[in-house]
Amino acid sequence: MVVAAVVAGAIKAATLLLGVGKIIAIVPILIGALAYFRYDLMDPENHPRVQRELRREYDFVVIGAGSAGSVIANRLTENPAWSVLLLEAGGHETEITDVPILSLYLHKSKLDWKYRTQPQDSACQAMIDKRCCWTRGKVIGGSSVLNTMLYIRGNRRDFDQWESFGNPGWGYDDLLHYFKKSEDQRNPYLARDNVYHNTGGYLTVQDSPYNTPLGIAFLQAGQEMGYDIVDVNGRQQTGFALYQFTMRRGTRCSTAKAFIRPISLRPNFHLSLWSHVTRVLIDPTSHKAYGVEFIRDGKLQAVYARKEVILSGGAINSPQLLMLSGVGPRQNLQEVGVPVIYDSPGVGGNLQDHIAVGGLAFLIDYPVSLVMNRLVNLNSALRYAITEDGPLTSSVGLEAVGFIKTKYANQTDDWPDIEFMITSSSTNSDGGTQVKTAHGLTDEFYNYMFSEINNRDVFGVFPMMLRPKSRGFLKLRSKNPLDYPLMYHNYLTHPDDVDVLREGVKAAIAFGETPTMKRFGARFHSKKLPNCRHLPHFTDEYWNCVIRQYTMTIYHMSGTAKMGPSWDREAVVDPQLRVYGVKGLRVIDASIMPTITNGNINAPVIAIAEKGADMIKEYWLKNTKRSNRVYRSANWTSSAA
Repeated sequence: MVVAAVVAGAIKAATLLLGVGKIIAIVPILIGALAYFRYDLMDPENHPRVQRELRREYDFVVIGAGSAGSVIANRLTENPAWSVLLLEAGGHETEITDVPILSLYLHKSKLDWKYRTQPQDSACQAMIDKRCCWTRGKVIGGSSVLNTMLYIRGNRRDFDQWESFGNPGWGYDDLLHYFKKSEDQRNPYLARDNVYHNTGGYLTVQDSPYNTPLGIAFLQAGQEMGYDIVDVNGRQQTGFALYQFTMRRGTRCSTAKAFIRPISLRPNFHLSLWSHVTRVLIDPTSHKAYGVEFIRDGKLQAVYARKEVILSGGAINSPQLLMLSGVGPRQNLQEVGVPVIYDSPGVGGNLQDHIAVGGLAFLIDYPVSLVMNRLVNLNSALRYAITEDGPLTSSVGLEAVGFIKTKYANQTDDWPDIEFMITSSSTNSDGGTQVKTAHGLTDEFYNYMFSEINNRDVFGVFPMMLRPKSRGFLKLRSKNPLDYPLMYHNYLTHPDDVDVLREGVKAAIAFGETPTMKRFGARFHSKKLPNCRHLPHFTDEYWNCVIRQYTMTIYHMSGTAKMGPSWDREAVVDPQLRVYGVKGLRVIDASIMPTITNGNINAPVIAIAEKGADMIKEYWLKNTKRSNRVYRSANWTSSAA
């Protein structure tokens, strides 16, 4: 049976990577090496147990086993008196999802919802059909299985701003406790700072086991630009640092691995995979959520919730399910024929995302960068399996981060407006195979811009705009729950976003001109973009054109069911994350962010889930105590009579 499981795993993994070139050749070798040296990763018994026979009723039904839902299921089942069902549309993680360097190879796979936005002229002009690709995880662990594992908490001012909007309890000092609650920090120098870090939590956070010689050079270049080397998850965010990753022993530490595997055998926890939720069941008279309808094994099924339904589908699925359930903008629901239970105009609006400019590559003279066909081979596969390090533990070359300020930021405040994602690779590093596909670039654009530098040694800087003012939205395409919603990104529709991102690009070019990077022979791959050739090179007009071509989403969709006080007409949930107009229903995921955080959002989503779980516990434990007091009081009165 062990051999059969390994063979089945190899077939699944090979199928997943089919058609991605030479890398597929090492997949059977890699899986065989893992089976021999690290069977703990391969053992099917390590997968969370799926419940085949579901109960009719649970105390809590959680929709979505992603970065938020996994945390909530873990924390609610800590109370043995409560039963919890976790529903997930996708299936199990695979052996390949554990390998950090292969994350981009999961895009467009069966583990991805494969969302694409509607065509718009403001951005993504180099993409197929001018549509941005929005990768989202359709798998237990959600997008934490497909992301690049970057652990960035955000900025103190993000959360203090949330609180200032009328959301008490959501300031930085409140959230810091929840960041630390999850964390198991493996860097001893960071771990000893117990003000900002913790050890022993479910989520392992560590430095990358593998860096190229470029990694430390990136930090030196940052210093030459006038920035400090800092702990970006500590006291000060502005500055440069090596990335911290949600990684364990060189492999991905998804929320499924961190939070679900340890509780798989709890008797009060049931997990149902391959279960596509179609709507939340809401009584149209009482406006009480009482259950969930979903498709499993090709059959429409229902399950009921005694206490609450918790929606953790993410910033696309959660608002879509609210609307399919009758909660959303009245006009859109009526257009597609969904009966309106509660008119909530903010559902699907306030859509925010971080975007960066792709393709800023700097050629170098030394063979030290992450060139895929040079480093992904038999030796690196065996090194990965045996010693838990080597190039396969690299997160697609991401080595250093820089939080910088453009001229549009407050220079006296620690609230940077650009994040440099600095890589020992770039778009050309895999010879035009999977990076191009993952980003959705047209063949014409890729070949024109990068074919001449395929597999050359480079480093890349991806300047990411941190606080976009542009707001997108999504709405139902139809009342069919299997139809994807219509998604409008509206990137760069606010002129301030154009200004900030343009200055971020200029700063990235300046980074490549620092003395440290020049010692590697750094020179910007300055070929003009095809749609911008008519503009003078290196002018503001040229860069304004460039940022609308190779516009990279960083997959941080958020804000589509925003948290706010009752007087905010656009707020979808209150500060307890309860859906306005519906009893017994909460949204707990990236949707609730009033404004996007200053950095990669996986860590904040996990903290939101930790806080949300505590809110649920506090509410129901308080109600239980109140009920017990009433019961005891009634018994005493009856006895006295």
